[in-house]
Amino acid sequence: MSSERELLRGALIPTLIVGAVALVGSALYKGVPGFVGALLAQAIVLIFFAAHLVVARLTRDADPMTTMALAMASYFVKLFIFGGFLLAVTHLVPVENCNRTTFGASAIVATFAWLGGEIATYLKLKTHLQLPPQN
Repeated sequence: MSSERELLRGALIPTLIVGAVALVGSALYKGVPGFVGALLAQAIVLIFFAAHLVVARLTRDADPMTTMALAMASYFVKLFIFGGFLLAVTHLVPVENCNRTTFGASAIVATFAWLGGEIATYLKLKTHLQLPPQN
């Protein structure tokens, strides 16, 4: 199994567990608007972080400068898309249909779950960076 696939699996499992808890908790706390807010937050967090692993997979054999350029470009594209998504939710979705508090709280806990799972998996991989040859 590739390291990107292991990282995806290691990050996805805790995120889905925390996401399910957030969905149920938000639905119980705020009803349907809470559920919708939590669901939107889970979706955007999964898309945001999974895109990073896709870029890592695509640039696996590229030189470091290309990898860094693509990583930075994808980061800025994700920021603009995320900003557009937030603007769309703010202006197009009524507060009665999507609770903003559950959206924010769910996004935060999903982010921590993803990053925690990805870090824990990365530490288990024990990957080694290739160093340039010594002169």
